[in-house]
Amino acid sequence: MTEATPGPGPRPCAALAMSADTAAAVLDTESLAALGAICDLVPPPVLDDLTTPRARAVLARVDLLVTGWGCPPLDEEVLAAAPRLRAVVHTAGSVRGHVTDACWERGIEVSSAAAANALPVAEYTLAMILLSGKEVLERAHAYRADRARADWLRTPRTVGNYRRTVGILSASLIGRRVIELLRPHDLDVLLYDPYVTDADAGELGVERVEPAELFARCDTVSVHTPLLPTTRGLVSRELIAAMRPGAVLINTARGAVVDQEALTEAALAGRIRAVLDVTEPEVLPPDHPLWECENVLITPHLAGSQGNEWRRLADLAVAETARWASGAGFLHPVRRERLAFLA
Repeated sequence: MTEATPGPGPRPCAALAMSADTAAAVLDTESLAALGAICDLVPPPVLDDLTTPRARAVLARVDLLVTGWGCPPLDEEVLAAAPRLRAVVHTAGSVRGHVTDACWERGIEVSSAAAANALPVAEYTLAMILLSGKEVLERAHAYRADRARADWLRTPRTVGNYRRTVGILSASLIGRRVIELLRPHDLDVLLYDPYVTDADAGELGVERVEPAELFARCDTVSVHTPLLPTTRGLVSRELIAAMRPGAVLINTARGAVVDQEALTEAALAGRIRAVLDVTEPEVLPPDHPLWECENVLITPHLAGSQGNEWRRLADLAVAETARWASGAGFLHPVRRERLAFLA
């Protein structure tokens, strides 16, 4: 374990760099007060444009930026105006949109709230796995149409969550959390991740398989792969064709990871079911056939942190700021060498 880098002193200067809407949503009065107790926090307005004279004046004296959705890129020009900047604490997940190569070359330390944002996504995924296992969506539609209860003793044995097989595509932060949440349930869990060994899989309590086997064996496949050049279209036509009749594909990652045309064809044919919190594009065109497909549930990218869950992001950012200011170092650092594997 490397020695923690000490902070600049007991009262570093910090500023918020994000959209005004993000700041209002994520950082409530209590969170701002907690940040203010740790550092000299530049008062509003937040920095949503780093080219203005005020922004340049603020950048000249900050040691740390607390960033969020809507933060402009921290490029060479911005860093030249921020000679004291040593750390970035991000109140959301991915830092790809604003942390540039110039930051890494400067040696700026970076923290992310990806671990906090993973929790609600995993909870959403668990809920959808269990609900789809009971065929809740389809049976609710039938109940509404018939206004009568079907003979429950004639329920097909394909319905239920006992000994179903669930496949996890990628042992990401979210994928690993889903695996944890599945443990109390009577489910068999398979995993595909090219960076996970058999020993790692054993520690996770899952069976490691290749993609073709994952899609062929599982009743439900849940996608947790970050969108990278190597993962675009990873869930291919061939893998979708290999899915069991009536199997469920859950995607809370990115729409472009899945061959959406092939998914649409399979869903419209009634071969598979799907739960899509993400699509390609987002939002689908109004006339896209998936909107009217009764065996597909589309939700508006709501699995991640929303509402009171934003407070979890703020709490993590405050805790990371406190650790850095004390010289303890980040608990959730983002490493440049890991960027190729992160969302």
